[in-house]
Amino acid sequence: MSTSVYSRLEPLLPRVSRPVQYLGMEVNSQVKDWESADVRWCLMYPDAYTVGASNQGLGILYEILNERDGFLAERTYSIWPDLSALMRENGIPQFSWETCRPVRDFDILGISLSTELGCTNVLEALDLAGIPLHAKDRSESDPLVIIGGHCAVNPEPMADFVDAVVLGDGEEAVLEISRIVREWKQASPIADGGLGLVDGSDLSPEVTAPGSRVDLLVRLAATGMVYVPSLYDVAYGDNRAITSVTPNREGVPSLVRKWTLTDLDAWPYPKKPLVPVAETVHERYSTEIFRGCLRGCRFCQAGFITRPVRERSIDSIGDMVECGLKATGYEEVGLLSLSTADHSEIGPLMHGLTSRYAGTNVSLSLPSTRVDAFTIDIAEQLSRNGRRSGLTFAPEGGTERMRRVINKNVDEADLLGTVEAAFTQGWRSVKLYFMCGLPTETDGDVMAIGDLARKVIDSGRRISGRRDVTCTISIGAFVPKAHTSFQWAEQCDPAVANRRMRDLKQSVREDRRYGRAIMVKWADALPGQVEGLLARGDRRVGAVIEAVWRDGGLFDGWSEHFSFERWERCAREVLEPMGVSLEWYTTRERGRDEILPWDHLSVGMDRDWLWDDWVDSQSEVSVGDCRWDGCMDCGVCPFLGVSIQIGPTGRTLSNV
Repeated sequence: MSTSVYSRLEPLLPRVSRPVQYLGMEVNSQVKDWESADVRWCLMYPDAYTVGASNQGLGILYEILNERDGFLAERTYSIWPDLSALMRENGIPQFSWETCRPVRDFDILGISLSTELGCTNVLEALDLAGIPLHAKDRSESDPLVIIGGHCAVNPEPMADFVDAVVLGDGEEAVLEISRIVREWKQASPIADGGLGLVDGSDLSPEVTAPGSRVDLLVRLAATGMVYVPSLYDVAYGDNRAITSVTPNREGVPSLVRKWTLTDLDAWPYPKKPLVPVAETVHERYSTEIFRGCLRGCRFCQAGFITRPVRERSIDSIGDMVECGLKATGYEEVGLLSLSTADHSEIGPLMHGLTSRYAGTNVSLSLPSTRVDAFTIDIAEQLSRNGRRSGLTFAPEGGTERMRRVINKNVDEADLLGTVEAAFTQGWRSVKLYFMCGLPTETDGDVMAIGDLARKVIDSGRRISGRRDVTCTISIGAFVPKAHTSFQWAEQCDPAVANRRMRDLKQSVREDRRYGRAIMVKWADALPGQVEGLLARGDRRVGAVIEAVWRDGGLFDGWSEHFSFERWERCAREVLEPMGVSLEWYTTRERGRDEILPWDHLSVGMDRDWLWDDWVDSQSEVSVGDCRWDGCMDCGVCPFLGVSIQIGPTGRTLSNV
């Protein structure tokens, strides 16, 4: 019988910072009967509650699981070091937010890993929960540890620590996994205690005992859509690169593919999102108006791994917004996607929503908008109620040459036309996002970012007739990612990237005419090198993650906690005896024939197509968008058996 640890936890909360974040009790949180559930999930976002509570993906899975009979879901988040230290002193394990039950009592710990720098937080949570760090050491009393999210598309650095991995969309995946786990538990010869029945971790590869933990893992792997790292052997050659990744049991596929949700209208989540009592990074109702992107920006992992485009219909979006606002009381609506203004009915949608909520305090925001998709009409709709959220555009490259290299497919005229539309509607400030360290980049490409910002200021001053126009340049270091056209690229040396960004900031600061109107914010490239190590690493990198965690590394995504010196030292100590290094994984260009750590995991993209696109990038050859320019033959639709799902539907929104 699982019991709450709250009576022991509560006396510690006055001794830590922001104790309210550990109390749960959010509006729309759910507590289901423990004993009536066949399969019990604890869903985790491996970051502080202030970040994780706003994660929509985790919230959607939480709703889906709790809607189904026999399934139960609660949540947990990373615990700040002040409380985790006290919990260890008092023997209190990692707990769920709903009922304060020990995480170890659940059947499955499902972790949404959306940033590489959250890896050490995963290890901390496992240790604090009393779950063995290494999957091979877990027994029948331990939950399955399953990761998903964007970072799961190359899970190899975390392979030693997880039991299974889900690639792609999670909505159907969690239900299928729950079904398999339930059937396995019901068929097992011994039935009680966590998952746990018979420990199969010591079985030989040829033997899979019915009811064992390995039996369950083999059942999951046999779907071809759940990756179980322990069921695959990795071999390395004399050059230290991978020579093979092969299944070590019968019935385990050599290639694992992602989950792809179709007909988004049939999955109108979130319906009743959580409303935290503690402050979080986003406090709004958000709905994903379409999933996927076919723009083909070569640096964008999200764009490649979420293909194809699948739109929600305009009336379905309207119903979700209406339901979500009533369920939460929020007054801001975020219309989410990788490029929101690309929705085939964005104009009618914006008109319909602004008309429906005219005279109220409800405002709309488009957090992600391409330069060439923003129009005067969109600007008018965003400003109709007098509340203007910030406008952020992402040219990514400072010169048209660089934008051709990365296939951004926007020119200077597009950018200036877009900001002019915003200035015409009364905006006085815009934010532009760029990357530094892109393939083929030169010092001049980065310095040109300042010239572009100056033209933006000139445009704003001319249109508004005022001098208070401002432009913020936000620039960060580029990190090559798996399953993209740049997966073979060498990562820019962080010292070079930092110098270029410093020079840009200095150049703008010294400009007497524009210096006060342009603000340059740049992010240190050193965390990016660690991100690069984790993004394209193989299983050997897992030992580095563990060494960093044992050395005190936690919350690496927070600048005040990140230590490059620690990562560099641990990488050197762990990797050099293996004949590799931090630089081997980051600033080294890969060849076409090298087996990449994620080649046995498919998001649908044809590898040869990606290589050809990588070659095209170096010749500055652009690739079009399948929605308008015809099929580009990337391989996703035929391999996954899916297709692009877009409008227009011709439907309208009523003023309910």
